[in-house]
Amino acid sequence: MAYLLARLKEASTWRGIALLLTAFGIQVAPEVQDAVISAGVAVAGAVGVLFPDSTKG
Repeated sequence: MAYLLARLKEASTWRGIALLLTAFGIQVAPEVQDAVISAGVAVAGAVGVLFPDSTKG
C-alpha cells in the first residue's frame, strides 16, 4: 500500500493515467475524438505543471 501511495505522489503516474484513459477510455463518435485527445493531452500537461518533480537524494 505504501508503494502505491508513493507512486500516486509522482507526476509521471498521473500523466500515465491521463494518457491511458485518453487512449483506451471511452469509445466516442469520430466528431469528438479530437476533443477527447486534446483534453487528455491538456490534463497530462496540467499534471506536469502542478505536480513538483520528485527529488531523491
